[in-house]
Amino acid sequence: MKRIVCVGGGPAGLYSAILFKKALPDARVEVYERNRADDTFGWGVVFSDKTMQGFRDVDPQTHDAITGSFYHWDDVDVHFKGEVVRSGGHGFCGIARKRLLNIFQERAAALGVHQVFEHEVESEAGLADADLVIAADGVNSRTRARHVDVFQPDIDVRKCRFIWLGTEQKFSAFTFAFERTEHGLFQIHAYQFSDSLSTVIVETREETWRAHGLDASSAAESIDFCERLFGAYLGGHRLMTNAKHLRGSAWLNFNRVLCRRWHHGNLVLIGDAAHTAHFGIGSGTKLAMEDAVALVHHVARARDVRAGLETYQAERTIEALKLQSAARNRMEWFENVARYTSFEPWQFAYSLLTGSQRIGHANLRLRDATFVDGVEARLSGLANAASARPPMFLPFKLRGLELRNRIVVSPMAQYMARDGVPDDWHLVHYGARATGGAGLVVTEMTCVSLLGRITPGCTGLWNPVQRDAWRRIVDFVHAHSRAAFCLQIGHSGRKGSTQLGWQEIDRPLTEGNWETFAPSAIPYVEGVNAVPREMTRADMIEVRDQYVRSVELGAEAGFDMLELHMAHGYLLASFLSPLTNRRADEYGGSVGNRLRFPLEVLRAARAAWPAARPLSVRISANDWAEDGLPEQELLEIARALKDAGADALDVSTGQTVAWQKPLYGRMYQTPFSDLVRNTVGIPTIAVGNIYEADHVNSIIASGRADLCAIARPHLAEAAWTLHAAAAQGYHEQWWPDPYLSGKSQLERNLERAASAVGPV
Repeated sequence: MKRIVCVGGGPAGLYSAILFKKALPDARVEVYERNRADDTFGWGVVFSDKTMQGFRDVDPQTHDAITGSFYHWDDVDVHFKGEVVRSGGHGFCGIARKRLLNIFQERAAALGVHQVFEHEVESEAGLADADLVIAADGVNSRTRARHVDVFQPDIDVRKCRFIWLGTEQKFSAFTFAFERTEHGLFQIHAYQFSDSLSTVIVETREETWRAHGLDASSAAESIDFCERLFGAYLGGHRLMTNAKHLRGSAWLNFNRVLCRRWHHGNLVLIGDAAHTAHFGIGSGTKLAMEDAVALVHHVARARDVRAGLETYQAERTIEALKLQSAARNRMEWFENVARYTSFEPWQFAYSLLTGSQRIGHANLRLRDATFVDGVEARLSGLANAASARPPMFLPFKLRGLELRNRIVVSPMAQYMARDGVPDDWHLVHYGARATGGAGLVVTEMTCVSLLGRITPGCTGLWNPVQRDAWRRIVDFVHAHSRAAFCLQIGHSGRKGSTQLGWQEIDRPLTEGNWETFAPSAIPYVEGVNAVPREMTRADMIEVRDQYVRSVELGAEAGFDMLELHMAHGYLLASFLSPLTNRRADEYGGSVGNRLRFPLEVLRAARAAWPAARPLSVRISANDWAEDGLPEQELLEIARALKDAGADALDVSTGQTVAWQKPLYGRMYQTPFSDLVRNTVGIPTIAVGNIYEADHVNSIIASGRADLCAIARPHLAEAAWTLHAAAAQGYHEQWWPDPYLSGKSQLERNLERAASAVGPV
């Protein structure tokens, strides 16, 4: 390549220019920036110690210049309810944004990069002879806007307003502080980035901002407001803005941006032009610089620039999605901070620190063992941290049932029953997982009628033969383990009469299909699954009574707990979702109407179930599809289920419609459990890609759920909980007597392995 042009002179554009000039010394590399060289519209930039290690290898000169200008700190202070909670070992560095740009400008000049300031690139017409044009023109990219049909940006304007300010107050730690006003909460993110200056970002919900009249306030008036509100943290120092050009309000909304396509011909987007990450995890500049590293790696010496851009996007999209997922979690934590105001300061701080779900219990312990010990002691209700236990091993009580720990063996369909009757396979399956140490084992969805089965292999509970077969398994679990046993019952609805799970899942049987029905005559897959019959009121009464009969049989079988399946597109879930309930009568339309029949079933089940035994409901909190269940309706459903007698909600998502598009990731459904638990005030069970003990400890300690349901890991390892206890040095976990020699050997082996590795 002979000519490379960077549109935008921020960190993304300048770092790209530096790295391309290093890789291709004979190429002409140009940077065009609309502002002056010394203009900047922010204060400090934050990098983690780990981030800087990655930049050392690609350009030691800029790395050394940046680290030489850093202000470094390890501690995080959280000010809440008049207390300060400090956590150490976080390892962050701050640098003035202007100093960072100057370092890049000086390094680029030394390498021979041509830099032009106060120059707006109005189109790419004048750059026709460039081999590569890099659009690094920020979150409001004009380049992206000119080619919006190609890049297809998804721009999500978020719920908070923020203002980016500076101060001469010195902060000894990265500081979060929360102040309540008559209209809602405000918070600051504050950190020192030089010997004399600090950044202060003030943030609040849009409705709170408007209620205080800040939408009509000038920048000076807004700063005065912030100084009054957060004066206790400013030590008498003023707040300042360096955005002198602003007219009217200086407050911004954060825009979450992710483009479907990042390149067009020889034009490529990087940094905020392609994607953004909320400042709550401080990753915007990091992402931009890592984009530059990857771009140069894939394109600098590529024979086919466009092919290089394809591989660049493929690599960076994955990383951007990971960071955006973490940033979204942290961003939503701050957007919904009022949800956590009932927490004690120590748990509030723990919840904040783990809010991105990238930092967990074990990682926090590496950073600050004293802080984590204190959290565990308080969760255990103990004064002495030495006697505390990992959060996953805390007991939990629902009505008259006390669980020994927070681990749930999630319902997992086995498709091994005949005529709905569980057999030896089920005895071994459930018995092994019960003796594996979990606090609660839940059956697969057990169907309330012959026509309510999903497949011919599903278990059922509609006759005494099935009851007695289940009682055999219940008796084994009670006699040989400390686990509680929960019966989950449901009706397949329009998703019934399908093949076994390891065949063509959700597809009709090749022969022997039965009639299905649903709230509306909508097949699961158009043209594939049979059109279900729309239920009549008589059908509803019959199904309600079938649920009651199953509940009564379950109580006779001796189950400790009952769960009603109202998720995943099965019959009751199909009433709840607007995508599957199109009825025009009193059972369709508004969420109150759509709730009518599921609540009727719940109330009847609660009345038939013994009063001392708990009852939970599994729900799909998100349909992952356009026009699916909105958040406010989810909360209305959760409140109604609580009021009708549900003791806990098992919060899952999706499987409502075949065209769903879930956003998968670690613990990807946990935010919905958090939402329901801390808004509605009901215990929740979190589920969904929870597969490590650290996930469970983090979720429980942060108050995002009360129990954690683990599915696939329990298929691979029935004694998952016993292994997790040994790995954490928790020796009080119950083991079956015949396995105690295995317990001692496992604990010794793990201790030896840990000693050989040494401290991490």
